[in-house]
Amino acid sequence: MTSSKTLTVDDLLKMKRNGEKLAMLTCYDATFAAAMDKADVDIVLVGDSLGMVVQGRTTTVGVSVDEVAYHTACVSRGLKRAFLIADMPFGSFHNESTAMENAVELLGAGGSMVKLEGAGPMVDVVDYLTCRGVPVCGHLGLTPQSVNQLGGFKVQARDDESARRLLQDAQALQHAGARLLVVECIPARLGKEVSAALDIPVIGIGAGVECDGQVLVMHDMLGLGERAPKFVADFMPGSASIQAAFEAYVAAVREKRFPTDRHAY
Repeated sequence: MTSSKTLTVDDLLKMKRNGEKLAMLTCYDATFAAAMDKADVDIVLVGDSLGMVVQGRTTTVGVSVDEVAYHTACVSRGLKRAFLIADMPFGSFHNESTAMENAVELLGAGGSMVKLEGAGPMVDVVDYLTCRGVPVCGHLGLTPQSVNQLGGFKVQARDDESARRLLQDAQALQHAGARLLVVECIPARLGKEVSAALDIPVIGIGAGVECDGQVLVMHDMLGLGERAPKFVADFMPGSASIQAAFEAYVAAVREKRFPTDRHAY
């Protein structure tokens, strides 16, 4: 049953502590946002994936802060319960003052949190933002904004050393004040380890069923992608409507029926 109360960061943390799985989807407009809200999606992300699924780009690089802010404002008007996160696009958080200015714009558009990719120097940026009242979600593993540097869209942290570094990065982001973490395209065993090691919720995408929650790009889970990644499941078959597909996704995540072993690395 959908509540009129908007979820908070503390609510998400409580759900993790209670062992309740979090269902998260990307969204880009008010109509789909309202449908997700009715389906009890917990977290909605205005992802820079809009560059690919809305604008037709081949990567997320090139999306602007103003574009994310526009879609964030649209999505926020369709939500009552779900927690709303806005992506900080490529080049929008390369230093502390720039990150702060852009985060303020995204929060002003209606976001409750901003998401930024990477660790290393980004840990200092996270610390700077959170010390100034900006809630931050980190993103590790396959970071799409760095796809050219990573050599393409491929699984990360497969060996012991890189897995150790990712876990250390996750802990560093939490220590810097991040209140949520997305891990993408990493081995399922590592997704489980990171989720167990952190106090904050860890949301997986291609990171195994033992993460604290799951996220998919809306277009992918509706079967609209031409070549869906291994970690994607199509929830439209057997669903009478898009609304029903959202409900099926939420139920599958909460009941740990998605992802299955065939969606994991």
